[in-house]
Amino acid sequence: MSTPEVRHIPVLGREAVAALNPHAGGVYVDATFGAGGYSRMFLETPGTRVIGIDRDRTAVPGGFDLVERSDGRLTLVEDRFSHLADVCAAQGDALVDGVVMDVGVSSMQIDQSERGFSFRFDGPLDMRMGHDGPTAADVVATASEADLANIIYIFGEERYSRAVAKAIVAARAEAPITTTHELVAIISKVVWAKPGEIHPATRTFQALRIFVNEELDELHIALAAAERVLKPGGRLAVVSFHSLEDRIVKNFMVERSKTGGGSRHVPEVSQDRPRFTLVNKRPIIAGGEEVSNNPRARSAKLRVAERTEAPALEAGPLPNWPSLASVMRGG
Repeated sequence: MSTPEVRHIPVLGREAVAALNPHAGGVYVDATFGAGGYSRMFLETPGTRVIGIDRDRTAVPGGFDLVERSDGRLTLVEDRFSHLADVCAAQGDALVDGVVMDVGVSSMQIDQSERGFSFRFDGPLDMRMGHDGPTAADVVATASEADLANIIYIFGEERYSRAVAKAIVAARAEAPITTTHELVAIISKVVWAKPGEIHPATRTFQALRIFVNEELDELHIALAAAERVLKPGGRLAVVSFHSLEDRIVKNFMVERSKTGGGSRHVPEVSQDRPRFTLVNKRPIIAGGEEVSNNPRARSAKLRVAERTEAPALEAGPLPNWPSLASVMRGG
């Protein structure tokens, strides 16, 4: 197969794919397809097959050329990565050899002003990775001040969350907040950044994006789904970019690699075997050259775990943080 021009190389991409040890006959899930960087690298190994998943409907058509070049070895599916077990089953691959996830928003999405992810570009306050459900503008327009403060504090780790929420509620009483720069102007009145610090709107934008896309819920469910589909000896590799995501990945892998514990829904006799073994006890981080070429790599962490023969556990309950359904219905 001829290799197409690589438009995008994922942060820690080579390290993540190498950790999964792709081999001929192996089936690998690129759970966050994006521009297809991981899939391209898997396909470099002759005889591999890849299932690519992305909830962003613009990503799937962007991968059609790679599908054509793959000689039937790549299948692309528009769906959430939390549904990866169902996607694999639908493709006739109930068990796979590896799963890779690159968590969070992509640089391509950030750079598209019409998507509303970035405070650097003026555009509609959207932030949806898919094209359904409420937008960030809907959340800003309807969530209570208390809910807004909780969302911004929990998902953005913004210490001035109450001040930001209060400013948003005051501003929306005067006029709808529909663009990214309108929101930036509101935040900048109550959050100040010293020289060298992150932009005042960074944490609030992160919080709204995570909330609108239910990103942390998706990650919780996707990790458990990966556990169900991986063969014994199959590997899970996850690249994350901020502490909230990395904490979820780390806790999942550590808990699932322990002897004992497990779900209250599983009989005690079946809880005493680890579901994973840790391939790297400390996260892999980007080297100096990659960081200099891509500043986003500075915060990236790669964690890898290998599936054992123990039966998969059920997904644990989601943390008790603000949910899209409850906030948008005013509950």
